[in-house]
Order: sequence, then C-alpha cells, then structure tokens
Amino acid sequence: MIIDAWGQIPTERMLASPWFEPLLRWQGQEDGASPISVATTLDAMDAAGVDLMLLSAWSGPQGWLISNDELDAQILAAPDRFRGVLSIDLNRPADAAAEIRKRFDTGRYVGVRVLPWVWDLPPNHALFYPVYAACVEVGAAFCTQIGHTGPLRRSEVGRPIPYLEDVLLHFPDLTVVGGHVGFPWVSEVISLTVKFPNFHIDTSAYALHRLPPDFAFFLATLGAKRVMFGSNWPMIAPEKCLKGLDGLNLNEETRAAYLSGNATRVFKL
Repeated sequence: MIIDAWGQIPTERMLASPWFEPLLRWQGQEDGASPISVATTLDAMDAAGVDLMLLSAWSGPQGWLISNDELDAQILAAPDRFRGVLSIDLNRPADAAAEIRKRFDTGRYVGVRVLPWVWDLPPNHALFYPVYAACVEVGAAFCTQIGHTGPLRRSEVGRPIPYLEDVLLHFPDLTVVGGHVGFPWVSEVISLTVKFPNFHIDTSAYALHRLPPDFAFFLATLGAKRVMFGSNWPMIAPEKCLKGLDGLNLNEETRAAYLSGNATRVFKL
C-alpha cells in the first residue's frame, strides 16, 4: 500500500496566484498550468500505485485558494481514495478553531495544514495557538511546511529551530508533520525528531533521488518510523517522486513504514 501524505487539486484561483509563477516556470509551464481535476489526480495516483492521497485546502491573507467546501467536494468525488487536510483563516483564530471541530465531525479529515510562508508568520506566533489547541482536542495532526520556499517568499519562517521547536514544547500532545524535508536546515529537523516523539516528516516536493544525502541516511536508519511519503501533487507527480525509491536502500520494514505504515499511524487511517 502507498499513501501520499501531501497533495492538492488546485483551483483556477490558486493557479493564478503570483507566487505560483516560479513553480510553473520550473515545470516548463510558463504559459499556465494544465487544468487539474479529480480524474487527472486519480490517474496520477494509479500510475504510481498510490492507494490514498491526503488532499489539502489552502488559505492565506489574500483569501481562499482552495476552500474547505471545495476540498469536501473533491473528497466526496472519490471517498475511498482521498482524505482531507483542511486549512483555516489565521486572521480569525477563534472561528478557525470552531471550523476544525465542525469539519472533524464528518470523519473525512485527518489533519490541518497552515503554511507559515503564506502568512509570513512563524509557527510560534500567537495566532496559531488556538488552532493547535483545537487540533489536540479533536485528535488532528497539524501539517506544515519546513525549510526554504519554492515560491519567491521568505524562508525564515520555515526554519525549525526556534519556531517549530517552541510549538512542540508548548503542545506536547500535538502531532506535527513537517513537509518538504526542511532543507537547508536538515540537521535541525533531524534533531527535533530525536527530541520530540510527536514530530514527523514527509518528503513532499522531492523526487526521492534528490533527497539531501544526510536526510536519506536518516530515513534509512534513525528516522525509519518518523518519515512518510508525500509528493506535493501536482507540483511533482507521485510516479516521478517514487522513481528513486530503490536507490534509498531501505529494508523491507522501513520501506513499508515509509510508504504507508507511518502515515497510517500518524493520521489514524
């Protein structure tokens, strides 16, 4: 079984966002991204042997790029293949906490994702804290981005220490999943997994043959139970990500944990 811990089906609003342009340029789509649908997403999953994808909503100061209602419709179009990671309006933290409680009552959601670089706020900012408390209350994983940004936005807010470390200290019962490996602060990321049993990592946004060597070694050894697969579809197709899997030299147990076991445990699938 393969679980993709980070995907999204972008709306036209999201694809038209100015910060999305560098990603399109790197993908050779300077004239605009190809439309992405539930059907094309399922095709990409099937091509890679992905059984389940965790789809994300996106919110930012400029408004909703993928709303939770739009995400709900995507999940319901293929409920056996998708689970949801909702987003929230960080400018309204009390309403955000209520939204988390309401959505998790449906059983379609497994996490909440907020990206610090989108808001230009570090994750230890006070506006995040009601969100963390609500996640603990409903048993939701908090998913975020660690490391440098692909879009031309500040990367500092994605530095793990001290920002994410503060969160892990203040919320010891909060499950946190950091996406995108954390480069160039890989050593900081690894140190947090050693210190905090509730901190996990997904390898989204990386084709596996391009993982930083020290992170690849960590995955095969100390991090065997702390790292999970993610693609960041449609920015990278799951099939492209997985082509480097054999080169990681994972033993059978670690390979199974990476592809599905860790995500199954962390997201209570």
